[in-house]
Amino acid sequence: MADNDEQHNHTFESASAGASATFPMQCSALRKNGHVVIKNRPCKIVEMSTSKTGKHGHAKVHLVAIDIFTGKKLEELCPSTHNMDVPNVSRTEYQFSHIEDDFLHLIKPDGSEKSDVKLPEGEVGEKIQTYEDEGTDILITIISAMGEEAAISVKEAPK
Repeated sequence: MADNDEQHNHTFESASAGASATFPMQCSALRKNGHVVIKNRPCKIVEMSTSKTGKHGHAKVHLVAIDIFTGKKLEELCPSTHNMDVPNVSRTEYQFSHIEDDFLHLIKPDGSEKSDVKLPEGEVGEKIQTYEDEGTDILITIISAMGEEAAISVKEAPK
């Protein structure tokens, strides 16, 4: 075989660590307070019920879930034997530095700065601003899933 065989010359533009944004799970295995993807949005399941099998087909699972970033309520009905995507959701605590142009400046565990998370609206955002005005050391919990991030809670740093 010739060394310059074109079919073996591959160019890879990018590579990742292989961590997927979602993983499949059978609908019947999902649980309340767990996570699921509905309409391409990461959601937390707040209610679920299963209907019995009818004359034709499978038992159906009715899911009611809240989008973890927007707070919108979404619903889905799927056969219990079908797979649904479950988002990989991670929570990380960061030390707070300051607010600039409505973005939080946070300190990562390795000492570098993270400044791509917007100041949240509502109670959490107001708490962060109050703590900043007082000069209190705080820790902010960031939730991330499917390429999105948001600050979901704040607490005083241990002294």
